[in-house]
Amino acid sequence: MATGFGFPFGVSAAGTIAPDPDAADDLRGRIVQVLFTAPGERVNQPEFGCGLFNLVFDPDNSILAAATEFTIGQALTRWLGDELIVTGVDVAADDGTITVEVAYVSRRGRVQRAVRVSFR
Repeated sequence: MATGFGFPFGVSAAGTIAPDPDAADDLRGRIVQVLFTAPGERVNQPEFGCGLFNLVFDPDNSILAAATEFTIGQALTRWLGDELIVTGVDVAADDGTITVEVAYVSRRGRVQRAVRVSFR
C-alpha cells in the first residue's frame, strides 16, 4: 500500500493526490531534495539542505571533496536519519562534471541502496 506523496508531486487521473507507489523511490526523492536544496532556500526550514549546487563554482581539490562528503553525510543524517543510515558518500569531479554517490541502508527493510547524481 502506498504511503506518502509522489515526488515530484502529482495528481492522478481521478483528480486526487498521486501516492508514491514505491517507498524506495520516495526515499531516493527525499535524498535528492536534501542534496540540491541550499540552506536558506526554504522559508520555514532555513537550515534544510546541503547546497550541493554551490560546488560548481568551487575549486576542485581533495580537501573540498572531503568537506563536501562530510557535509552531505551530516545533512542526510540530520534530515533523514529516522529513515536511513548513510554508509558512504563519494564525491568526484571530472572535467567540470561533479558526481555524488550516496550509499545508505533503509531503516525500513534494512535494504542497502545507492543514489548517484551528476551535474555540471
